[in-house]
Amino acid sequence: MRLSFNMKFNAGLDGILNTQQKMNRAQDQLTKQTRILTPADDPASSAKVLGLDQNLEQVSQFQNNSVLLKNNLALEETVLTNMRTSMDRVKTLAIASGNGTYTVAERNALSEELKNIQVELFDLMNTRNSEGGYIFSGFQDKTPAFAYDQASNSYFFQGDDGQKALQISPTIAMPGNDSGKKVFEDVNARFKPSTPVVSAGGATAATITMSDQSQFDAFYRNNFDGLPAATNQYNVVLTAPSNYEILRDGVALTPPVTGTFTPDQPISFAGLGITISGAAAVPGQVDFTLQPPQKKNMLTTIGDFITALDNPNISGSAFNEAVNDVLTQIDNASSNIDSTLSAIGGRVNVLDSVFGTNEDLTINNKAYRADLSEVDYAAAITEITKQEIALEAISATFTKVSGVSLFDYLR
Repeated sequence: MRLSFNMKFNAGLDGILNTQQKMNRAQDQLTKQTRILTPADDPASSAKVLGLDQNLEQVSQFQNNSVLLKNNLALEETVLTNMRTSMDRVKTLAIASGNGTYTVAERNALSEELKNIQVELFDLMNTRNSEGGYIFSGFQDKTPAFAYDQASNSYFFQGDDGQKALQISPTIAMPGNDSGKKVFEDVNARFKPSTPVVSAGGATAATITMSDQSQFDAFYRNNFDGLPAATNQYNVVLTAPSNYEILRDGVALTPPVTGTFTPDQPISFAGLGITISGAAAVPGQVDFTLQPPQKKNMLTTIGDFITALDNPNISGSAFNEAVNDVLTQIDNASSNIDSTLSAIGGRVNVLDSVFGTNEDLTINNKAYRADLSEVDYAAAITEITKQEIALEAISATFTKVSGVSLFDYLR
């Protein structure tokens, strides 16, 4: 076979270039720390590595969401804890104000402290997070959660019931906030009956006092019926010679509630003291109803109590009602806050658990990815060394062979 100069030269050059390509590939593997430079190197492993990369990116986003959620929940927990402390102080001041020896000046001093606490609570209820959003406004986080209406001397909610959730795993989305409507606005006002009315007989007066609020609250929850309204009416029926029976909408209770009636002596019933005056009260009847439940903003209740403290002409019974109102609603609001704090603690526990699981998944996926794609350093260095030796050998051979020609034999 006849070999031309070009064929000889090209054959040598191809050998050099192929060896350089192999050495460069080994160097790229070492530099990029992967044995799969293109999908063609290992199609099956390449597809698996691509899936693992996507999974790692997804888990990384879940972890970022978890950190953001935990920070938001920590902020809310701090705010609610501080509010709880302030509300305990309100309760302490309300109890102290019931001291009958307090002068007008002393009540005014309590009022001033309560005003400062009210401002503090209002500020906390409008707390913003690091992104500038109001944490208790629900989805309307660019609007302050609560505002004050000077005309009615009341506070009202401006947000909504929304809870913004973030995904922390493929199947778990965790809310990072609580609506102020649920925590502060939807607080049950004190349950109490209506003013009693003398509907029959010669009674001159009838009053109802609260002797045991917790007992009445339990009775109210078990017996109040929204429809029909008539079922919430109770009748104290007085019969000769000096007996009473309490009916519900004209029907005897089960078991019957009966006893001996004495004018101006309270009749005990479900935590209430029903006092009927008048020597000619028997026979006769006094009616009262269970009023519908009301929701009231706790700041408004504190404001009403401040008004009572600042009123030097308020009667003793009216002031006691104001004290009982604020104590009951502060207890109800505190219970709301305690429940929310408990829920936050539960969410944080879930966050920590899922965060740990995601970390384990990340470690496992990275290890599997390394097994599939990472280069063996010893093998890569050995390959580079081998190709360097081969390149030196083929270069030396190419130099010698390319220098030989037919003229060398003619000389």
